[in-house]
Amino acid sequence: MQSTTAIQKKISVHPRLSAETRYKRQIGLFLISPWLVGLLIFKLVPILASLGISFTNYQLLNPDQIQFIGFQNYQAVLKDAVAGSVLLQTIKLALIVIPLQIATSIFIAVLLSNRRLLMKNTIRTLFFLPSIIPAFAAILMWQGYLDPGIGWLPLILQPFGLEGLLFSLSSVGVDSLFILTSLWTIGPSILIMMGAIQSIPSEIYEAALLDGAGYLTRLFRMTIPLITPAIFFSLILNLTALFGGAILLDRGNTYRGDISSYDGYVRYVLLDLFQVGYASSLAWVFFIVVMIVILILFGTSRRWVYFPDRER
Repeated sequence: MQSTTAIQKKISVHPRLSAETRYKRQIGLFLISPWLVGLLIFKLVPILASLGISFTNYQLLNPDQIQFIGFQNYQAVLKDAVAGSVLLQTIKLALIVIPLQIATSIFIAVLLSNRRLLMKNTIRTLFFLPSIIPAFAAILMWQGYLDPGIGWLPLILQPFGLEGLLFSLSSVGVDSLFILTSLWTIGPSILIMMGAIQSIPSEIYEAALLDGAGYLTRLFRMTIPLITPAIFFSLILNLTALFGGAILLDRGNTYRGDISSYDGYVRYVLLDLFQVGYASSLAWVFFIVVMIVILILFGTSRRWVYFPDRER
């Protein structure tokens, strides 16, 4: 009995860390301290501040007249027809853009994972490069490409009398341009899919070949089901990216009614109407919507995501 008690005491006591381990931990904390300070000052504090401001009538032009108004901003959001319109517009684009991004990422990752591909590293770098270009630089590039006066594409189409096709203000044309632009940032998703594909044991494919499985059968019955964790991860990343800007081309642009995304309307209320409290409530409503969708995805992931650890 005494020996058992002594063993339990020994197990419960945490082993003392060596001086070298403590030194490495301190060095690690010191190295990541700039990131931690930036996270605290530039991320967490503004997020919590915006939550508090959303319950006030704070306006940039009259900061001294701030008053606590409770849930009036959130009630106004529910009655705001413009907010509902841009929210539906953002959701509609998301239902098109996110599946297109994931499908394109899988397609390119499959091609780049082919053993017969020459100059693999160079081609992979070329596919990833667009995703590291700053959003503002990409916007300027697209504007210079499509500018009615000096843009390359209008000058090319002008001799054929087709330049007017590019500048129709219909939402269909703008949505199509936004959707094509969203493929500009799929570099990280391609790397995620490539890593998942390359982690599949080659023995599985060899066994399938012996059974007479064709290429498409191996792709849709083996590769895609086995990389569903990577697909799920990319889906969450692309969905959360909506909160920071639904479409790359729309970031930083002037609010333009029903062809702008939700975050464009938030910027319009904040920087044009100077209604900080109402803009904060708009942002938090959209954050809640995104979080609900993410929780639903996590709840249903057991039915379509393959987790090898659950089989053990």
